[in-house]
Amino acid sequence: MDDGNNGMSERKATTLAPGLKGFPPDLASVSSAEVGGLGWHVLDGRLPLPLAVLKRTALEHNIDWMQRFVRERGVDLAPHCKATMAPEIFVRQLDAGAWGLTFTYVTQLVVGVAAGARRTLIANQVFSDGDLAAIQALRRAHPDLRVVFLVDSMAQLALIEAWFAAHPGSLPFEAMLEIGLPGGRGGCRTREDAMRLARALHASEAVDLVGIECYEGLGAKGVTELDAAYTTALMDRVDAIARCCDAEGLFDADEVLVSAGGSSIFDLVVARLRPRLGRPVRGLLRAGGYVVSDHGHNRRMVAAMQARTGLRDALRPALEIWTQVLSRPEPGLAILALGRRDVSFHIDMPIPFARAPRGATVPRPVPSSWKISALNDQHGYLRWDAAHEDVAPVVGERVGVGVSQPGVTFNKWHWMPVVEDDYRVSDAVTMHF
Repeated sequence: MDDGNNGMSERKATTLAPGLKGFPPDLASVSSAEVGGLGWHVLDGRLPLPLAVLKRTALEHNIDWMQRFVRERGVDLAPHCKATMAPEIFVRQLDAGAWGLTFTYVTQLVVGVAAGARRTLIANQVFSDGDLAAIQALRRAHPDLRVVFLVDSMAQLALIEAWFAAHPGSLPFEAMLEIGLPGGRGGCRTREDAMRLARALHASEAVDLVGIECYEGLGAKGVTELDAAYTTALMDRVDAIARCCDAEGLFDADEVLVSAGGSSIFDLVVARLRPRLGRPVRGLLRAGGYVVSDHGHNRRMVAAMQARTGLRDALRPALEIWTQVLSRPEPGLAILALGRRDVSFHIDMPIPFARAPRGATVPRPVPSSWKISALNDQHGYLRWDAAHEDVAPVVGERVGVGVSQPGVTFNKWHWMPVVEDDYRVSDAVTMHF
């Protein structure tokens, strides 16, 4: 297993300007690389709310923790970057030792390559003329670039072969055979279909079959007995098909890639990413949401993982949204400057965890009775027991909330400040969706 960050990571600054959500409207444009030197503080009133922020210590902890986790288990990390699409975070992951980066679309891949990634996976089917041409162009511009995508059907292979035949001189594409589950997303549903496609991939001049892939995350329940049985059944199929492909000599690479893994039950799949084949195998875990974790869904999944593994000090929530109380229109209800345009809500409502009165820069915990019950486009409904007015927020007070499933929050922002534990701004990341 080679160590490392591809040797290519680099940071490129982005211009931030008035008009971007969370950026001071009365300030001149600045480079994202300059933000850490401006003396900002999230709670001193200079930054407009709502504002999404990343806690630096939690972010760095999560990156280092996951890198140690895979290294100790003899596999590599190719983190899925679709959640953040933040090149500044890509650079941190590569510099920490990630083997490469994973994306969903070729448009995302372009951002990753610009950030310095030279080993990449596209955990999706690729076949459109524009995407295939873009991959070839990237590989010509970067001779050391590796792009591996998924193939799961003869129809997809036919489209790739038609493009390849029409563009003589192109390099063969690298592909992994995707194994799927009934009712899931992509992937071959039967061993027969998988082996038929593997033989066709091996025979094709347009494609080199370099590995096998699956995704277990959609079936995760957070109940160890159920998740363990489900994962074992899926990885048994992957193992069996990999062995069949190896026995028939269908892999077109000296090293076979075997990849799986979201951020929910990664501990259950990681032990199955190095099947015993007749050639070297590189296991690649693709967990992505781990990098910021969360205050809801991911936290519950991590708690279940810790219970079955005994691991301590695992992933910490790094993403927070700070907002303010706009109105107290009736007993037991406050209206927040926070809505669906600012924060994810598809799994759980945002979770209030801290409050800071106007003028204070040190937050304190909120009462356990505080709950966000609903979101409009740009307003949130914070409720509590109206009989306990002594714990009620006041107009102008700032409220910190956590999220559940953070990826759908990142795409609502163009940038986020990186903050220290006392909420001093020390850096910034920019999103490129």
